[in-house]
Amino acid sequence: MAFTGTHETSRHGGGRPAPSGGGGWHRLGNALKTTVLLAGLTALVLVIGQRLGGAQGLVYAGFFAVVMNFGSYWFSDKIALAIHGAQPLPYEQAPWLHQMVERLAARAGMPKPKVYILPTRAPNAFATGRSPKHAAVAVTAGILDILDQRELEGVLAHEIGHVRNRDTLIGTVAATLAGVISYAAQMLFWFGGSMLGRGDDEEGGGLPGALANLGLLLVAPIAATLLQLAVSRSREYGADATGAELSGDPDALADALLKLERGAELMPYDRAPATSHLFIVNPLHHGGVMSLFSTHPPIPERVRRLREMGVRASGPRRARGGWEYAY
Repeated sequence: MAFTGTHETSRHGGGRPAPSGGGGWHRLGNALKTTVLLAGLTALVLVIGQRLGGAQGLVYAGFFAVVMNFGSYWFSDKIALAIHGAQPLPYEQAPWLHQMVERLAARAGMPKPKVYILPTRAPNAFATGRSPKHAAVAVTAGILDILDQRELEGVLAHEIGHVRNRDTLIGTVAATLAGVISYAAQMLFWFGGSMLGRGDDEEGGGLPGALANLGLLLVAPIAATLLQLAVSRSREYGADATGAELSGDPDALADALLKLERGAELMPYDRAPATSHLFIVNPLHHGGVMSLFSTHPPIPERVRRLREMGVRASGPRRARGGWEYAY
């Protein structure tokens, strides 16, 4: 599969100064919010562990959460790429794409990520990897067909923004913890404390214990999902801001998001729904009430914020070493 076609030339030169770190307060607030949300997920894991086996269950739950997060830290990038059948994109097949990624990575002050292609016509992209030194950016064949170079640069800047902000690691940890909570809640319902030797005669046993277990079964997975969605949505806003900063063209990313949303409506991509939070737009298009449980914030709101950034960037507040903005 070759991609040697030439996209239209970007209107932004490669010699633009690197970002000066505008929006730092926003990123700091985002980091604090994410820390609180991840702490909430971890607390849910520990609560279920305590219900399963008292103090012993609490220790087991903590150990299990650490092991799962350790595995996701080291292997999540390889797993995500393999699940979607991503293949390395040779430089000679799309030199302009590699140069674009290299240029954006240089502006972000990080090594060039590896570039992969997904053999699907559904237009989308995602980034993965535990750190900037072990990162990969994957684009679908479809996204190369519908976006021009300016818009594609905005998308790639967004994905590199995820890597720069360590979102790829945070999202993986959140998804892992949410999965652990859902699985543990089911075990709690079916086995109660008997799995770890906690009998009905101990504290929390009998009918009250059974009702508490049922309550956790119903509430814990929903709470875990909502916390995971809050993590994912906050990181998308942050990556939009960083991506706009790196590309220097917030409107390009806004235009791309509108096209990609329409592409998701026409060509939903349902391979491995559990990884939908990785993509720049939700590959499983949901409308109505189900949009409340989407892993991504609403496209109109993302576009609105980017348009506002574009207005500010074109005004007198543009700084010599980057942009000065906050939202």
